[in-house]
Amino acid sequence: MAIKKTVQLSHGGGGKEMNQLITEMFFNAFNNPILASQEDAAKLNMCGHIAFTTDSFTVSPLFFAGGDIGKLAVAGTVNDLAMMAAQPEYLSCSFIIEEGFALDDLNTIVNSMAEELHKSGARIVCGDTKVVPKGCADGLFINTSGVGRILNPNISAKHLQTDDAIIVSRDVGRHGAAILMARDGLTLESSLCSDCDTLWPIVEQLLAANIKIHAMRDATRGGISAVLNEWAVASNVGISVDETAIPVCDEVKGLCELFGFEPYDLANEGTFLLSVPKELAHGAIEVMQRYGHCEQAAIIGHVTRKQPGKVILNTPWGSSRYLDLPQGELLPRIC
Repeated sequence: MAIKKTVQLSHGGGGKEMNQLITEMFFNAFNNPILASQEDAAKLNMCGHIAFTTDSFTVSPLFFAGGDIGKLAVAGTVNDLAMMAAQPEYLSCSFIIEEGFALDDLNTIVNSMAEELHKSGARIVCGDTKVVPKGCADGLFINTSGVGRILNPNISAKHLQTDDAIIVSRDVGRHGAAILMARDGLTLESSLCSDCDTLWPIVEQLLAANIKIHAMRDATRGGISAVLNEWAVASNVGISVDETAIPVCDEVKGLCELFGFEPYDLANEGTFLLSVPKELAHGAIEVMQRYGHCEQAAIIGHVTRKQPGKVILNTPWGSSRYLDLPQGELLPRIC
């Protein structure tokens, strides 16, 4: 039986082992001229309005249906830039690795990151590696920061206008549900996969089509409930959404019924919301469906003057209720 190679403390010690890990794995996967210069800081060539974001990823488990922590780290940071209409250009990446972590698993994660980078054209141009003693971290943590050039500076959570249409790009709640199903002790037969994906190609098509976008946000932790409430407060408007118009797959519905969750509160990692003038809404959906593989994109509501700062959910039975911000931690370590 072959002995599985694992990360040792020496891989973070600055010597031969660390050099081999960085050169043979990281540099090989993320190869580009800026990274290859091996300077202490990357030299970037940028102009105009710049977006800059950072995020840390501690998802458990590290591998889940539809992705892994590496894909999640790249997609999550690129998506934060995309939601600002910023073309993703440069990323930094730092690994905190627990002693004993399997090198094969690390290699799989790194290659997953490299594959995800190709979707947006972004490049990892600098990074860091730390190895901590066994028991001091849960396998692997990743931090990524991203820089992008803003193509439309007028998109903001403060720019929603009365009668705007609210659009969701696809069915909601998949990532949170997929992570829950992957956790120990829950064995359900299902083909449910996380929606984890890079959103820049879709946003790029919307910008190229000159769709006037007032606001745009990926619905990560807190789901669409969090985004809609943040928008309502930031723009001092009311938002009315129709429950029957929100796409939710049967697997997510079943899981929510089993655990008492609302699909609107569950996290997504490849689903976003748009606020656009109502006369442009169908054009935006056509672009998303034709060029962005967003077959389930749908108008789910509209912006109103009534009850500013509140989100109203209209039920199939003719009643209405507030769709409040999620409270507490439904599911820790989803990203």
